[in-house]
Amino acid sequence: MAEPKKDKPINLGIFNSAGEDGITSAELIAIVLSALWIAAVTGFYVFSGDGNDASGFDSLKFVMTLMSIFLPIAVIWIGAIAARSARVMRNESERLQAAIDAMRHTYVEQFQSAGMGVKPSFEKKLDEIAAAQKMTESALVTFTSSRERDASKGSAKKPAIAATAEASGSEGQSSLALGTPAEALDPPISIPDFIRALHFPETPEDHEGFDALRRALRDRQTAKLVQASQDVLTLLSQDGIYMDDLRPDRARPEIWRSFARGERGRPVAALGGVRDRSSLALTAGRMRQDPIFRDAVHHFLREFDKTFVEFEGNASDEDIAALSNTRTARAFMLLGRVTGTFD
Repeated sequence: MAEPKKDKPINLGIFNSAGEDGITSAELIAIVLSALWIAAVTGFYVFSGDGNDASGFDSLKFVMTLMSIFLPIAVIWIGAIAARSARVMRNESERLQAAIDAMRHTYVEQFQSAGMGVKPSFEKKLDEIAAAQKMTESALVTFTSSRERDASKGSAKKPAIAATAEASGSEGQSSLALGTPAEALDPPISIPDFIRALHFPETPEDHEGFDALRRALRDRQTAKLVQASQDVLTLLSQDGIYMDDLRPDRARPEIWRSFARGERGRPVAALGGVRDRSSLALTAGRMRQDPIFRDAVHHFLREFDKTFVEFEGNASDEDIAALSNTRTARAFMLLGRVTGTFD
């Protein structure tokens, strides 16, 4: 239902409502001009000789006299009303623009308070800098990876997490006394299988991905990270956030290594390369409102941090670059930026 008071500014009267009561300058001018015109006409008919002529009533002359008196006054007031209507519309337009600016300001404040950590102007500059450096960073990653390719040919034979085998042996000593579990007899998961498992199978026909995932689930430490990653990816998909849709800026392997060594803040800020604002805003909102989601996120971040520290010791730059392109690593970039892990 429309509000009736909003229609009053178009009344053809001297006074209007909706906050526009009072005589404006245009109406004062109209009053003065009308008074001057009436005085002039009155003086003309009073002091002219035609006013005392009693030769009879002339209807045409009477009509022309009325028109000569009231038509200019009507024109004056039409102009005054038009000026007032223009002023009312201008004021309404200014109020509407102020309301829009207030809504935009409120949205920006909500977006900043969601934990984004970057003001819109600064973020725009960061986007421009990232766009300019994206090609250079990609080239550096490729160059570094190519230098290490020969040295990393043995990655398939190296374990992804060196501590896994030792942990299985130490934690499973009591079981080995009575019977060795099947997991303890499995070799440590290799780096390619570790990376492939963290990306998860592409399709139901991705047999290589499912095989790598099964081998990862046999490894105790890797299984914890895989399950934590699966939990957060499932929860994110409920909000329509999918890692395949994200295109984060790629960080150089040495930045990932710095993070594994415990550095935080500006030196590792490039790891938060996810810039999809809708995904960031939705994730930040759910972090505040859903305690189950918040607990799952913190558990995932802890597992990723702990596992990556062990992975980094055995991985080449090429392996780290491949890991950073997995769905699990993209989730880490998104959730780490929302929670301020890289601050």
